[in-house]
Amino acid sequence: MYGVYELQNFHVKIKDLELGIFEENGIKIYRRDDLKKVIVADSGRVVVNPVEPVNLPKNITRYLMVELDEPIVMEPKNSEKVTLTFPIEVAVILAGKKSLEVLDVFSFVKPKYALYGDPRNGVICRYWKSEVSGEEEDFVKGKLEVEINNSSGEWVEIGKLVFDVYGMKIYYGESVVAFARANVISEKVAETEFVDKRAGKKSIELYLARRIPVVKKKFVMEWGFV
Repeated sequence: MYGVYELQNFHVKIKDLELGIFEENGIKIYRRDDLKKVIVADSGRVVVNPVEPVNLPKNITRYLMVELDEPIVMEPKNSEKVTLTFPIEVAVILAGKKSLEVLDVFSFVKPKYALYGDPRNGVICRYWKSEVSGEEEDFVKGKLEVEINNSSGEWVEIGKLVFDVYGMKIYYGESVVAFARANVISEKVAETEFVDKRAGKKSIELYLARRIPVVKKKFVMEWGFV
């Protein structure tokens, strides 16, 4: 379960996975399936929360591509809110008084990746397919509420959206949810970004925990969105 636990008593079960910190021969050991790590700490807390879905199997990209099951056709100068989904990755984080350490990241979803753009200048993205009115599934997929605005003077068809997850804010509680917006500038160009709207408890952002400097959080889709 998501939440904050005391280091000494950390033991949770998520779906069919058991994870926790156990004492063996006077040594603290974190276990999840075959993963074992020795913990040298006398105090602190353990935070378990959903994080940006770009960490598995390792840090390959900072971009998330959501392909829509059914494309959206939108008239000029109109806007619409849609509820998509995103894959959930769960992080186990050691929280000291002044610092954080990422202990583990796992997921119940097998990660897939795709290229957005041309082979020379495009970007590798974590790939995810979503219904337009998607529903969340515990520990598998969360809700991504997106406000799409077609500010162009043309009809457009939107079949996918690409986001920079270094601006992603995830909240958990009754739901796991994130918010974003997409502004269609022309028939082939759109600008996307995550936005922050409080909706429960806020997850620790891994790019901040890892002290990754982030300057630019918007993404310009210059290779179209069909």
